Amino acid sequence: MISIIGIVMIFVMVFGGYLAAGGKMSIIIKSLPYEMAIIGGSAVGAFLLANDLPAVKRTVKDLGKVFKGPIWQANDYRDLLCLLFELIRLARSNPVGLEEHIEDPQASTIFGKYPKIQKDHEAIDLICDTLRSASMNYDDPHQVEEVLEKRMDANLHHSLHSSHALQSMADALPALGIVAAVLGVIKTMGSIDQPPEILGKLIGGALVGTFLGVFLAYGIVGPFSGKVKSVIEEDSHFYMLIREVLVANLHNHATNICIEVGRQNMPHHHRPSFTDLDDALSVIKKEIA
Repeated sequence: MISIIGIVMIFVMVFGGYLAAGGKMSIIIKSLPYEMAIIGGSAVGAFLLANDLPAVKRTVKDLGKVFKGPIWQANDYRDLLCLLFELIRLARSNPVGLEEHIEDPQASTIFGKYPKIQKDHEAIDLICDTLRSASMNYDDPHQVEEVLEKRMDANLHHSLHSSHALQSMADALPALGIVAAVLGVIKTMGSIDQPPEILGKLIGGALVGTFLGVFLAYGIVGPFSGKVKSVIEEDSHFYMLIREVLVANLHNHATNICIEVGRQNMPHHHRPSFTDLDDALSVIKKEIA
């Protein structure tokens, strides 16, 4: 909702201020289809040229993040801690019994309690691969932590590609606006023998290109890029939480300590209170007993 409000404010303030100052929309409206075809079309063409098909599809999909926001909410972080608590307890009490859950998480009764997490392949792979490493008797938790950190950095870098692609488009739009404006000036020079009122409209139409390029860059595409980046980085905390808890487990800390490490490393606005989390874990302990 806040993104929609922001878009509306941009248009209202820019065009409302223009009209309030005595500007006329007729010149902009008349030139807009042609300028948009030149600037928008060339920007999309350059975007397609610079990216492969999977990257294009991912960028289009990620545009929805501007309006939907982060995938993971506070209850998902709490569910994740409950899931990790149950898996760590099982790993310590019955390592053999854990294998069926990490080898086939889609059929697991434990993962099945948390369907949203179960559907996220990256979260499931991260959990299962790390628990599998622990079962292989890794004697250096720091080595596992380093591997996880590199993996997560690579995933984050890949996820941010759509944001970088949008930012590259935003950077190009002002220059493409100048291209459209120059073409407008060339058109105007071909009508240099016309009276001033006609030349004024032609020059105004040419300047719409410069305006449109800058407006789209800094008012629309640039902010979209920034919002996509912030949402992706926000969601990355969910996977960092998995790393923190499972690395603490590799250090052989008590299960409750591992979970508390995760709680302390949550984003503040998603972090449950100690009492709320303890109540949720108490329910799991009763189910296990």
